[in-house]
Amino acid sequence: MNRFGDIIRKERKGMLLRQLAAIILSKVERGERKARQEQVERIAKALELNEKELMVEYLSENIAYEIIDEDSAMDVLKVAEDKVKYFRRKK
Repeated sequence: MNRFGDIIRKERKGMLLRQLAAIILSKVERGERKARQEQVERIAKALELNEKELMVEYLSENIAYEIIDEDSAMDVLKVAEDKVKYFRRKK
């Protein structure tokens, strides 16, 4: 049985790993592909960026895209802020 990593290694067909990474990262930069949270953390470390600040940008963009077409988007954000405060107090 082939592992996912083995398949990628075989199918790169001589392409350097950094070339594949550049292709994938350029798609993230252009907004054609969304990074996962753990990828954002690794990117922050690799680029020596403030991880919290980058995560705020990442998460806020995800939320914005989720509700952008809603007429009540601004109200949703206000209620969500209150809910975050409430849920944190309950912890």
